[in-house]
Amino acid sequence: MLDRFIRYVAYLLFKLLFRLEVRDSHYVPQDGGVIIAANHTSYLDPPIIAVVLKRRPTFIAKSSLYRIPIIGSFIRLYSIGVKREQTGPSTIKKALKTLMSGGCLVIFPEGGRSRDGNLMELKKGLSLIAALSGAPVIPVYIKGAHRVLPVGAKIPRPDKIKVIFGKPVTRRKEESLESYGERVRLEVYSELKRLSSNCYSGH
Repeated sequence: MLDRFIRYVAYLLFKLLFRLEVRDSHYVPQDGGVIIAANHTSYLDPPIIAVVLKRRPTFIAKSSLYRIPIIGSFIRLYSIGVKREQTGPSTIKKALKTLMSGGCLVIFPEGGRSRDGNLMELKKGLSLIAALSGAPVIPVYIKGAHRVLPVGAKIPRPDKIKVIFGKPVTRRKEESLESYGERVRLEVYSELKRLSSNCYSGH
């Protein structure tokens, strides 16, 4: 109950301060293990995803983010901490446990923030977790966060933030887990590019 209240209040703040707009969140199932794969351009991305989801999220996040004032405390509350850039066995194990117990796991598959707002190459962590779990993956594109709080900035700027959920990538019947993991990487990247193009073309 407290979790929902905190996220609802945060949602209202984002709505008020940054005219937050959310599209196609119906793609996220109400229950069952699912992976949310979002682009990453700002320290605001984790709280943005947390407030637009109707389920409690669990993030894979660098533990160094916990040191960020206010935002760090929010991230710690909802995350699996990673001490290094590479996702180690213990992190994978915790991520799989979250999915197997029916949780909603959030990953920023680029592995870091894009400085110019453009989508970067996706790291192997997403493919590995998808392959080991078989969980569906939902691409999410966040537009505007890099203008509100770009890399290096400490004070948010007023601008609009839009969050668009893409079509889920699901495991096909009789598809091997290894094949599914590789397809996830390709299709998530393609869908994020499509969502980005639609965003900036005004669709």
